[in-house]
Amino acid sequence: MKIISWNINGVRAIQGKGFKEILDAMDADMLCLQETKAQVEQVHTALDGVDGYHLYANSAVRKGYSGVALLSRIEPIKVTYGIGNEEHDQEGRVLTAEFPEFYLVGVYVPNSGEALARLDYRQQWDNEFLNYLKQLEQHKPVIACGDFNVAHQPIDIARPKANYNKSAGYTQIEIDGFSQFLGNGLVDTFRALHPDSVTYSWWSYRANARANNIGWRIDYVLASQALVAGVKEAFIRNEVFGSDHCPVGISFELA
Repeated sequence: MKIISWNINGVRAIQGKGFKEILDAMDADMLCLQETKAQVEQVHTALDGVDGYHLYANSAVRKGYSGVALLSRIEPIKVTYGIGNEEHDQEGRVLTAEFPEFYLVGVYVPNSGEALARLDYRQQWDNEFLNYLKQLEQHKPVIACGDFNVAHQPIDIARPKANYNKSAGYTQIEIDGFSQFLGNGLVDTFRALHPDSVTYSWWSYRANARANNIGWRIDYVLASQALVAGVKEAFIRNEVFGSDHCPVGISFELA
C-alpha cells in the first residue's frame, strides 16, 4: 500500500501543471492533499475526471485559504473533519479517514506567520492536535501525514543558523512541538529509514531557491509504532514539480 502526501498550493492551480499525469505516475493508493485553497464543492469540480478514487475534502470558512483533501482507492469506513475544536476547525486543516487497520489523518499545520505573529496559536494547535492523535490511538494505530510547517533538525533545513528563532517553521517552540509528537510514540518514517539523508520537501519561490536546493523538510509521514515494522519505503519525490512543495510518502504492508 502506498500513501502519499502533497501540499499542492492550490487545487485549481495544480490542474494546469499536469496533476492527473503526476497522479498516474505516483500510483498512490491514498493521496492526502494540503492547501487546496478551495471550498469543498470547488475541490470536487477541480478533481472531476480523476478516476478510481473516492474523494473527500475539508475547507476553511475563509474562502481561498488552507483546506485539505483525500483521494483514496479504498473506501474508508468513516471520514471525519477537524479535531472537534471550533476555533481550529474553521480553518479546514484536518481530515481523518478510518480504515479497518488504522486511521489516516491528513493535516495542514498552521504557519506561525510573518514576524511569528501566530506562534502562540501554533503552540496551542500543536498540543491539541497531538491530544487528538492520542485519542485516535486508543482505538487503532495512526498515520498522520501532511505539511507540519516545521523543520525538526538542522539536517532538515539548508540554512539552520540563519533561520533559527527568526523564521516561522524553525523556532525552538515549533521544534519542541514536533518533538512532542515523536516523544509520544509517533515515528518520523523518512528519518527512521534515512537517518543521514539531506533531502527537502519545500523551497521558497524567492531567490531561485529550488534550483539551488535551498530548502526545508517540513512535510512528514508520522506513524504509530505498531505500524513502523511494516514500512518498507519512505520517500521524498523532489523531482515532482507543480507546487513549492513536493510529494512525500511511504510504502508499507500490514501485518
